[in-house]
Amino acid sequence: MKKIIIVFIIMIFLIGGFFLYFQEGVLPVNSTNKMSSIFIVKKSERVSQIAKNLESADLIRNKIVFYLVVKQLGIENTLQAGDFRLSPSMDVYTIARTLTKGTLDVWVTLIEGLRKEEIAHVFSTSLGFPESEFLKFVQEGYLFPDTYLIPKTATVDRVIKILTDNFNKKYTQELKNKARDNGLTDEQVLLFASLVEREAQSENDRKHVASIIYKRYKNEWPLQIDATIQYALGYQPIERTWWKKNLTTDDLAIESPYNTYKNAGLPPTPISNPGLSSIQAVINADISTPYWYYLSDKAGVIHYAKTLEEHDENIARYLHP
Repeated sequence: MKKIIIVFIIMIFLIGGFFLYFQEGVLPVNSTNKMSSIFIVKKSERVSQIAKNLESADLIRNKIVFYLVVKQLGIENTLQAGDFRLSPSMDVYTIARTLTKGTLDVWVTLIEGLRKEEIAHVFSTSLGFPESEFLKFVQEGYLFPDTYLIPKTATVDRVIKILTDNFNKKYTQELKNKARDNGLTDEQVLLFASLVEREAQSENDRKHVASIIYKRYKNEWPLQIDATIQYALGYQPIERTWWKKNLTTDDLAIESPYNTYKNAGLPPTPISNPGLSSIQAVINADISTPYWYYLSDKAGVIHYAKTLEEHDENIARYLHP
């Protein structure tokens, strides 16, 4: 009987201790400090990491208590990614519920290889401003593919500045210097990279394709790149895409400065907005590659050829079996 009483007393102390621990943990860090700050929750961030970040930012007293509160409220699956205005005067329950509400900013992801019209549509859908207004001020090739946290109230000018600043950050002076060493201007790098981005998907293929395109260019061969024809053709209402899937003989004969079958050299502007991998592939292009030709089969696998005869064999084998 005595042991039972001792165990009971210990349990009372443990429960009481946990209650005090929990109650102290849910209190504001500083109830008199009404100053707010921006707290960012990244995409796919787990509750445990959010709790750790909140504690590090002195917005909560105890990360374990925050985790328990989230579980208690059943909101672990409704916490949102984005940025939130939080204050040390908020208690844990208020902070937890705030993280389930609409954020101050919007996450926008731009994938590699989109043309400016496609990017304009992404921002129009996300932020609601007219696509035509965005297109007035942007340059193809400089809209760096990335995931952005954009203020909901951002103007077109603000969005363009965010994209431009990120491009200037990613296209470093080191890369620019290396491009110069390889005889390329910044404009040429983006022109070549925009072609590579549309023609190759894997990093290894980008290296090969970049080398072939650069080799053909330096030897004054026509580039003969299908993606430039797709760019010239523009939006396809039936397919609902800016990139026509199956090009015809008539398509290849289109009168356009972007037709690299009929016009020597590079197109007048980039045809897409390339990512860092394609930019690096161009800067590191190897003109001594033994290949002159490449094609993509129906599965998207690229096949390379050193001679026209080999290329014709690849066409017969992979495109017209």
